[in-house]
Amino acid sequence: MTLRVVVPPHPLIAHWLTMLRNATTPAPLYATGLEELGRWLSYEAIRDWLPHRDEEVKTPETNTKGTVIEYSVPLLAIPIKQGGFELWQGARKVLPNPFLCIDGVPDSIEANAGVVIFISQIASAKKLLETLKLLKAQNVESRRIRVITAIASSPGLKNLGESIPDLTIYTACIDPELSQNETVIPGIGNPSLRLNTRIASST
Repeated sequence: MTLRVVVPPHPLIAHWLTMLRNATTPAPLYATGLEELGRWLSYEAIRDWLPHRDEEVKTPETNTKGTVIEYSVPLLAIPIKQGGFELWQGARKVLPNPFLCIDGVPDSIEANAGVVIFISQIASAKKLLETLKLLKAQNVESRRIRVITAIASSPGLKNLGESIPDLTIYTACIDPELSQNETVIPGIGNPSLRLNTRIASST
């Protein structure tokens, strides 16, 4: 079992990542960038993962076979901090009927539930590992989890792979380094600070 990290080669994903990287991007556009990455990364993540079934339907002319999402399988969305919530804002437009866990990992998770975790970036991966360990304590297998993040550091991915190897992560880019204070380099800055600039400027 190995850690699976997917970086979709999509120009829209690359565009919005560049908006996040730019130090002069204003806070409202930074928030939009996270939202758009949440949308497109989630779209890619559920491509071969969402349970679905064939169903016969009647068109205006005849009968034909179609495909529908299997709604009997619950889908939980867990955003981590403010940046994760911005990613979720975009993802909710493509995820079918998810249950938002705004307070983190719920006390009870159905045995067949899928879980999508939204985190703005994976630096050292400490916060993400805390969430994953809470899910593991409830017997949620890694194959039932998808992680959506704007950017991931190589050291953070190494930490994840050593602790929870059978996991799939969708990200816009893998950056090579962490600074001494665990900032991703080249990175996208501190999402909490850059988003809070938007809040401060509106008050």
